[in-house]
Amino acid sequence: MRPILLQGHERSLNQIKFNKDGDILFSVAKDKVLCAWFSANGERLGTYHGHQGALWTVDVSPDSLLVATGAADNTVRLWNVQTGECVKVWEFPTAVKRVEFSADGSQLLAVTEKRMGFLGTIVVLDIRYGDGEGNDLDDQTDEPSLKITCEDSKATVAGWSYLARYIIAGHEDGSVSQYDAKSGEQLLNVQAHEFDSIITDIQFSADRTYFITASKDKSAKLMSCRDLSILKTYVADTPLNTAAITGKKDYVILGGGQAAMDVTTTSARQGKFEARFYHKIFEDEIGRVRGHFGPLNTIAVHPAGTSYASGGEDGYVRVHHFDKPYFDFMYEVEREQMRK
Repeated sequence: MRPILLQGHERSLNQIKFNKDGDILFSVAKDKVLCAWFSANGERLGTYHGHQGALWTVDVSPDSLLVATGAADNTVRLWNVQTGECVKVWEFPTAVKRVEFSADGSQLLAVTEKRMGFLGTIVVLDIRYGDGEGNDLDDQTDEPSLKITCEDSKATVAGWSYLARYIIAGHEDGSVSQYDAKSGEQLLNVQAHEFDSIITDIQFSADRTYFITASKDKSAKLMSCRDLSILKTYVADTPLNTAAITGKKDYVILGGGQAAMDVTTTSARQGKFEARFYHKIFEDEIGRVRGHFGPLNTIAVHPAGTSYASGGEDGYVRVHHFDKPYFDFMYEVEREQMRK
């Protein structure tokens, strides 16, 4: 696979996201700029300026009309994708570490940081789309419709389950919580990872009935949204920053690497800066893709499962379009199934 190298950021990447059609890729980094790219050829579509601090997170609405970002300047910003204008700014007392649209795009959740006497929270904002022509996009609500305060351990990442029934959150202490998305009540809390190993990423399956977590305890877990049962465990040899579930094939992709401050003396090979592919069902590692010069901070998979992109500490986004052997690769048992 020849990767397409996207050079648009001056500092390390924090999150990348494909839109629902998979033709546009959004990337945010610590350099205050949100970039949009064509995923097919890596051409840059444009940039969105306005944030005053490092951008931690990005998500795009299902119809690709709006894109939301959360940053260290304590704001969530909503952008009109086509015109590039910022249509709404929500202010918070602390930095915003994760944003995610619900599956129908009507709500946006935001995870805020625990700092300076403020507890970490998960807030839900109702999103309005105006007349559908992109006209009244700036007519947005000011107050969140729901606010969950994390008393015990702050949430680091969160997302929506199927039908936006639950909000699933990963915490700093390695636990995963399930909240009622209407009332905000905590229904379940499961110690999914080693105690005090921060959960660094959470990504959902296409139908949002299960999800994968990545953690600093060098493992990723596939979990059910309904009862938070652990379905599969993928063990790596390095702290993980990100994990994604692929469409089309039953794989998961994990990314990580030792923290930049620990690797000053190690080569890229020992730093373990590769994207690792595991078989989703059998939990075996089946391949690695290298290329980054530092830890992988974020991985996103094309909605159709035909390509994936990774963003690293080195400031580059690499887009890989899968070639034929990737789709042809099968375990013996899978071949048997095909023959039947």
